[in-house]
Order: sequence, then structure tokens, then C-alpha cells
Amino acid sequence: MDVSHIFEELNDAQREAVGAAPGPMMILAGAGSGKTRVLTSRIAWLVQAYQVSPLSILAVTFTNKAAREMRSRAESMLGVPLGAMMIGTFHSLCHRILRAHAEDAGLPKTFEIIDSDDQYRLIRRMLKELDLDEAYWPPKQIQWSINAHKEEGRRPGDIKKSADQQQQTLISIYERYEATCQRSGLVDFAELLLRTLELLQNNELIRNQFQSRYQHILVDEFQDTNSIQYQWVKILAEPSKNLFAVGDDDQSIYGWRGARVENILDFEKDYPTAKLIRLEQNYRSTSTILNAANAVIAHNSGRMGKELWTDGEDGDLITLYGASNDLEEARYIVEQIESWLQSGQPRDSVAILYRSNAQSRVLEERLSNAGIPYRVYGGLRFFERAEIKDALGYMRIISNVHSDAAFERIINQPTRGIGTKTLDTVRDHARAHAQSLWDAALAVIEQEALPARATTALQRFVDLISSLTDEIAKLELHEQTETILERSGLLEHFRNAKGEKAESRVENLEELVNAARSFEMDEDDELDPLSSFIAHAALEAGEGQADEWEECVQLMSLHSAKGLEFPLVFLSGMEEGLFPHQRSIDEPGRLEEERRLAYVGMTRAMQRLVMTYAEIRRLHGREHYTQPSRFIVEVPPKYVDEQRSYRVHNSNTASYYSPSTVNNSSSDFNLGGRVSHDSFGEGTVMSVEGQGEQARVQVNFDEAGIKWLVAAFANLESV
Repeated sequence: MDVSHIFEELNDAQREAVGAAPGPMMILAGAGSGKTRVLTSRIAWLVQAYQVSPLSILAVTFTNKAAREMRSRAESMLGVPLGAMMIGTFHSLCHRILRAHAEDAGLPKTFEIIDSDDQYRLIRRMLKELDLDEAYWPPKQIQWSINAHKEEGRRPGDIKKSADQQQQTLISIYERYEATCQRSGLVDFAELLLRTLELLQNNELIRNQFQSRYQHILVDEFQDTNSIQYQWVKILAEPSKNLFAVGDDDQSIYGWRGARVENILDFEKDYPTAKLIRLEQNYRSTSTILNAANAVIAHNSGRMGKELWTDGEDGDLITLYGASNDLEEARYIVEQIESWLQSGQPRDSVAILYRSNAQSRVLEERLSNAGIPYRVYGGLRFFERAEIKDALGYMRIISNVHSDAAFERIINQPTRGIGTKTLDTVRDHARAHAQSLWDAALAVIEQEALPARATTALQRFVDLISSLTDEIAKLELHEQTETILERSGLLEHFRNAKGEKAESRVENLEELVNAARSFEMDEDDELDPLSSFIAHAALEAGEGQADEWEECVQLMSLHSAKGLEFPLVFLSGMEEGLFPHQRSIDEPGRLEEERRLAYVGMTRAMQRLVMTYAEIRRLHGREHYTQPSRFIVEVPPKYVDEQRSYRVHNSNTASYYSPSTVNNSSSDFNLGGRVSHDSFGEGTVMSVEGQGEQARVQVNFDEAGIKWLVAAFANLESV
């Protein structure tokens, strides 16, 4: 069989990765190096060259969009459909495994996935039951704590006991949360992963079944895996060790949500025979941008190391602009965008990136005043919108009347005269008799435990759900959806409301019918169409990725920018304390992640990169005097075109890269120059304050970080 077409348009490193013999492999794929092409080509190579059945391939990625793209490309390359091959996110694959083995995993067959919002509401309800003040026990923090424990594989009993009363209370809340979820058949996103891992660890028969089926495992964005995801992968790959991991330690920027860059660094320890291949040829950015990004990331220690390069043009120098304040910074950025657009470039070719979302306000205001359409990237996705979640709530309770989360969401949406006291009575009865809220509502009605008016309102709700269940039983999925929207009163409620927001909500609900109409179930899905659609919606809502952008300028956080690319990129707010963020400067180990974030931001730029900072920035209602970010210093001057000089506080006016010399009693120091210290090693001069014997110099040491030294006693030597 001729398989040469698979290698068409691949470079040497890509060809080596795709055509390597089966076994453990780590592909260090630099930014813009064509990793998706390598992954899909590898699948095609396994199928055609090694005659591997698509059924024995498991490909894991982090978004449903990436999974769909991978499947589509592989099918196009092979010329055959791959419906039987497992390609999906960690969460969607775990969902399928648990659906197939729910009872073995200790779950009811009708278990329900709850998203982050439902989990938050459940925790709030529990805090109320425990009579805990939300001001002292913030639900969001408790939610984060529970998920963090699960992502590390810790059940309440695995947490070390402590004399700390607060810690004991947190463990008690976690225990109660687990018991509530187990009783109601609820599974949150972290539970999907943990419950699947426990199933594979504890059930040898099922473990052998999946290990035997999936002989070849491919993992995308390996640097974003957390502890439990890596354990999950290692178990499945244990017999064959045919694990093809693709990632980039220099783009690991999600440590705050559990991602472990150590998983890449530990890979060679876990698989001593693993083959390591570096994809360093970049197909996105100019040589100047890549050289600058390489220089910045080189300051991180403990990285596996690679050097991005391109056979394309050098391109423009990186523009560095120092503004007097954040308002002037915004003015400059918008003026540059206007000039770019006047040259015939489209609006969606521009992105403004920032470290903190609070930075967007002045940028938005300036763009609005200039009449430039923009979007703050990362807004609510379709399935996350309130009216859609209301509609899905009705679907969920029709699919499973014991869904407490759905019951709470829709009991009075739209308003039907069921007040807080009525709901509290139902909750109290459910808690006292270990029942679902639905069963408790039936009991409260039967026992006439409420005033007549409240009983009537509650009875109407029960009758509505019961009649809807019967009405839609034999309808197609989109007809079921349409009937639920009409009979629930949601459509009428928003149609009767005034304003553009209400109109938009009606349009969204109507679009939900279209989504149901076009929904396709997996071939081996054992759920009914309604339940399958509900699970699909929950998984889509959990990704946290933004919708496709329109033709407008994009504003987004640096974290949101990963995976995207734009011809013109602005990195704004490049100041110490903002980027790198002060929390990361003070917290051990976090500074390197901030530098990786800078590397990600720089490599989003295809043609032109502009870095800006402000001497004075208003944050939290106060003006802050700032110093330029160390990441600016780490870019070699030969790659930078500085368009404006700034004033060093308490020092001479100086250009950042071509500063004047500041005299003091010890020696002359050049801002941006390299110096050496007997104890701290080599570093870069960031700032100088004062004159004479009292002069102080701020140095960013390569190993020891930023230090302020008295110049007269520092014994610094120029390098």
C-alpha cells in the first residue's frame, strides 16, 4: 500500500515523529510548529502502514472543537469515515466509559452531569443547611477546594486530619457534598475524571478490557494535563506503552487550574525508552518575533529546551512603547490600530492581550470613541447562557425527575407563585427523609403541609412536568425541545419582556431547537436522544472556550489567547507587578509560569508585535508608579524598535535600551546593562535611585530574582 502521501508537506522533524515505530514518544511541539498535522498524520500512518484498526486508537485532547478537527483531518487523509475511533476530550471519554459501566463505578445508570454553575448552587444550598455564613465560607472557594482535591485524587478520607477547625469544616462540607451527589446521582466535571480513574484502578476486568482495546494512545496538549489525567493515561497505556504525547513545556500556563508542567518533565522518567522529538520549525511568526521569544523563555530553568526558527522573513522589529499612563497607552494602541486598518488590513487581524481583565476598560472606551468594533473574547458560550440553562433544566427534570439541581433552577422560572418558604418546606422534607426534591414535593402536597395557595402552585408545577413527560415521549428531539419551550412558558415569558436582551434570549431559545435538530448521537450511545443531548450540552458548557469571533478587534487575557494567532498583536501592561503579576513574583515557582505566559503572548503574533507599558497605572482606584516588566529587559535590544523614551523615577531621563549613564559613588551603571555580584551571580540593571553614597540599584538576577542593593557596597561589576 502506498502511504507516501501521508508525508507530503511534512518537514524532517514532523516526518520523523509521524513515521516512528510504535512505543512511548514525547513530541515537544513548539508554538506554530504544526502539531495538529503531526497528530492526524500519525493516526493515518498507524492505520495504513501498520494496519492498526481505528477501534484500537484512542486520541485525547482538551476541547471538543479540537477533537472534531482532528477527526475531520484524519478522515480526509484516509478517505474513510472514522466514526468508530475514540477521539474526544478527557471529560467526554470518561463520560462514555462511566455510562457503559455505571453500576461498576457505583453510579446509577441515569447519573446526571452537573456543570460549574449547578455545582455552585448545590454548595450554596448545603451551606444554608449547615447554617454556615457565606461571608466567612465563600461558595466559590469551597467549590475550588473540592475540585482541587478531586483533581489530585483525594476523597475526604484521604485528606490528612488537622487540629485546624477551618480545615475540619472544609472536610465536613466535602463529605456532605459527596454524600449529596451520590444520593442524587450527580457527577461534576472533576468527578468524571476521578470516578473513571478509580474504576480502572479497582476493577481488573474493566481495566484489562480497555487496555486490550486501546493499543495506541495519542494525547494532545500534554502540558495541560493534571495529576489525575496523567494517571488515567498511564493506566490505559500500561501494557503496550504505545503512548504518543504531544505538548510544549514552554506553553504550560494553566498551573492555577491544576495543570502540571512536571508531567512533561516526568515523562522520560516514567518511560525510559521514550523517543524525544522536537518540532522547532515555526510556520506562524517572523524570525524577529521568534528570536525575541526564544530569548525570553531561555531565562526559565528546568525546561527541556528547544529553539523556534522559521525559513521565512526577518520581519519588522518589535515595537516598544512607554506611555506616561494607562490612558496614553490606550490612545497609542488605538492609533496604531487605526493606521493598520487604513492600510487595508481587516479588523479581526488585530488582538490586544493583557494580563488582567481589569485592563480592558480604558481600551474598550478608547476603541468605542474611535468607532472601531471590538469584542472582549471569552464571553458566555451558547450553552452557558442563562435562558439556555433554564431550558436544559426542564429537559433534565423530564429526563430524570430526581435531578435536584434542575428542580431548583426551574421551580419558579418563569415565576409561577412558588416562594422561598414553599421551597424551604420541600427542602426540609427532602433532607429529613433522604428524598429527592421531586419526591419531597409530592409528599408535601399529599400531606397538605402548605397553605392552599402554595399547594396549588406546587401541584401545577408537578402536573406540568408529568404532562410534558407524556407529551414528548414519541416526538423527535427537536420537537421535544420545541414543545418544552412552549409549554414551560419560557418562550412566552421572554417574548412578553421588552428590550433587545429579551429579543436575544428568544433568538437563543429558538436556536436551541436548531441545535437539537442537527444533533447527532454517537453510534454506540446507549442513552435516549434527550438524555444524550443533555449530556452533550453539559460537556460543551464545561469547556470554557469562547465562540468564534466576528470581524472586529479582539481583546482578551493572555490565558485566553493560547492556541490563537493574529497578524498584529499588542502586549499591553508590560509592568512589574502587573505582568509578571505580583502574586507570581511573591509565590515560589510561579514566576516561570508568568514567563511562559509572556512567551505564549509573543508567539501569537504573525507579522507585527507591539509591547507597551505605562509609568503610571490606575488600579483598584489608586495611581501606581511602575517599572517596566523584566520580560522587556529579557528581549535583546537588536530586536526592538523603541519609539519613545521614559523617565526613570528619581533618576535621569533615559531611553530604555539606550540609556544615559547614572553616576554614583561606586561605579557607572547602564540601565538594561549586565552586571555580576559575588553572591547573586549575573543580572540585569532595572533601575537606579538616588546619588552619591546613598544611591541604590535594582538588579534582576538570573537566579536570585530582583534585589535592591546599595551601590557603594554592592561591588557590582559590569559584564
